[in-house]
Formats: sequence, C-alpha cells, structure tokens
Amino acid sequence: MAASDSVNDVAGWVNDRLADASPDLLRAMIKQFAETLMAAEADAMCGAGYRERSAERVNSRNGYRARDWDTRAGSVELAIPKLRTGSYFPDWLLERRR
Repeated sequence: MAASDSVNDVAGWVNDRLADASPDLLRAMIKQFAETLMAAEADAMCGAGYRERSAERVNSRNGYRARDWDTRAGSVELAIPKLRTGSYFPDWLLERRR
C-alpha cells in the first residue's frame, strides 16, 4: 500500500466520523484548536509557557475572559487568555460587531 492510500484511508475515516457525528463534535474541535493556538500565542508574548518559570519571561498570564465566536458550525465559547500587563487579542479573531 502506498503512503497516499493510507492518507486517503485516514481522511475517509475522519470524513465518515464527522458525517455521522453531531455538530457538537465539530464545535468542540474548533474550540480546542482555537484555544490551543491562543495559548501558544500568549506564551510567545510572555516569553515562557503557562505556569513555567523562566529568566526570559517578560509578562505573565492573568486568567481568561469568555468570548462567543460565531462560526459556520455554530457559536463557540472561547476562553481568551489575559495578560498581567498589556493586552492580548488574537489577530485572526474578528472584533465584536456592534
């Protein structure tokens, strides 16, 4: 079996599972991906990981704020990291519409 066949098998399996699953699964996957990406960006801004001591640290995390994010899969409540000094808002997440 070629490598492309195994990739196609995995992609087909994932597509079958997503087709059979409820929309809650897709929203949960979107939430996990977005929060992991935001955590990595916040860690990079702080100079160290969450709860990690480092001489290179320039800032620290200070909890989270909740924000609803409207997606094609439905509304997802995200936990956006807060920083002790300064602010963090992901560039890829649109500002609230008023």
